[in-house]
Amino acid sequence: MNAEAFGNLLAPINAVLNLTSTVCLIAGYRYIKKKKTREHKRAMVGAVTASGLFLVFYLTRYSLTGTHSFAGEGWARGFYLTILFTHMILAALLVPLVPRLLYLAWKSRFESHARLARRVFPVWLYVSVTGLLVYFLLYHIYGYL
Repeated sequence: MNAEAFGNLLAPINAVLNLTSTVCLIAGYRYIKKKKTREHKRAMVGAVTASGLFLVFYLTRYSLTGTHSFAGEGWARGFYLTILFTHMILAALLVPLVPRLLYLAWKSRFESHARLARRVFPVWLYVSVTGLLVYFLLYHIYGYL
């Protein structure tokens, strides 16, 4: 298997990791609303793990295959680029914020953790969901592969 084929194999794996992160985020949110802190912690560790693996695999894929051109035109292209750029900008913002959330929880500073999580959660969820949307638009709906 050559580098490009391996890089292309990582794209659907990354989609599954985004889906896993999305499911774990929603579960974690529901658990904490029910005050099930142990389950919340497990779900959030799952979200962090899936997102961390996504980042490693995405950077690997990018280093092997570079960027891919979107085949859609007109409004579809504008929609795709809007989703892609908001996804990328917000994903970059998460890089320092998620470790901060982990640090606050680890230090049992739950009030500060909760205050920050109220702002980070919707951004993280948006990034996970739009990551899936970008994948389907690029690889399936407008068929890169």
